[in-house]
This record gives sequence, C-alpha cells and structure tokens, in this order.
Amino acid sequence: MRNWQRWAPGGMLAAGCLLLLSVNRQHTMPLARPLGEIPRTIVGREALDRTIGEEERRIAGMDDYLLRWYVVPGDTLADFSTYVGYYQRQSQGETIHSPKNCLPGAGWEALEAGDRAVATPTGLVSVNRYLLSNAGERALVYYWYQGRGRVAANEYRVKWDLLRDSALRGRSEEALVRIVVPLNSRMPVERADSVASAVAGELVPAVHSVLPGY
Repeated sequence: MRNWQRWAPGGMLAAGCLLLLSVNRQHTMPLARPLGEIPRTIVGREALDRTIGEEERRIAGMDDYLLRWYVVPGDTLADFSTYVGYYQRQSQGETIHSPKNCLPGAGWEALEAGDRAVATPTGLVSVNRYLLSNAGERALVYYWYQGRGRVAANEYRVKWDLLRDSALRGRSEEALVRIVVPLNSRMPVERADSVASAVAGELVPAVHSVLPGY
C-alpha cells in the first residue's frame, strides 16, 4: 500500500471535521456566464439540446446543467453526448455523485477503467476513462471534475481539494463534465477514444470560460 493510501482515510476524516466547522460560511457561487454559451459546434458536430427529468435532476442535485447530443450535419445518428452539471455549493452529504458509483446502479458494467491524458490549450489534463457495457450496448465515457481553478479525475484528490477549499476559503462550487461516445460499427473503440479526446480538449476551456473565477 502506498503511503498516501495509508494516510488518506485519516486525512479525509480530519478534513471532514474542518468542513463541518466551515459549513455556515460557505459561499454560493453562481456561474460567471450561462452554460448555454458553451459552443454548440464541437469537433465539427452540431448540438441538439436535451432535457433531464425532474426526478433525475432532484436526485443529482445540480443547480444548473447542460445536456447535448452532437451529430454530423445532415445526419440523425448522434456521434457523442456531453453533460455539464454545475453545483454552486457543496456540503457534507450533499456533494456531486460520482459516475463511478452511479453507472453500476443504472445497469452499466465497466469493461475497462482508468484515466487518459488529454491535450488542452493550457496543457495536459487527466480525465477518467471507462469502457462500459449494458444489455449488449457499449459506450466509451470520459469524465472529470472542474472548478475552483482545477481539472481533476482522481476521486481522492477531488474530495481532498473540496474539503480543503471549503474549510479555508468557503468555496465548494464545481462542475461534473462527462462525454459519452456510443460504440457501433462506424465508431470502434480506437476512433471513439480519438473523438472523446478531441471533444475533451475543446470542452475543458469552454467550461472554464463560464465558471466563476478563483
């Protein structure tokens, strides 16, 4: 066991105590600009806006969201979808639900799980990469957490940063960003990875442009 893994539970507990002490001074941070200003054209595909049902939105708890399917112009088959769920403030027991925990509950089985380095205009960032299967269908999923000046994938790091920023600065706003690429005959895994990486490279700076400054 690595040293950071050995000390992680104790560190999380201590940080959790700090968060409880700082709950009353948490700042609610609205978006700097509407999520709808994220470009409607990404990697040559055009966006079709979609909505999330009230019950699903209540469970997820986000303050604002953007769900889009992107298609090749003149085609009705979606090449990929993007989701951005924004939380103005998080607190103990009311944080972003990790897709790693939610996907199995929705019937998706992870065939592969890891991370992927993605090139952005400001350098490489790490995102989560999952290859999933559900009732004969397969999909490639990239997701990450973005906010307070950071892009992060590691769940432990995300929680630590959240607890520290909440305790020291009263800031806990964050976005969950997800890309889903359905796999089919025209979209094998290798091409899906190329598409998802390119989309992430454009989406990271686009999301950053609408988030509050830090």
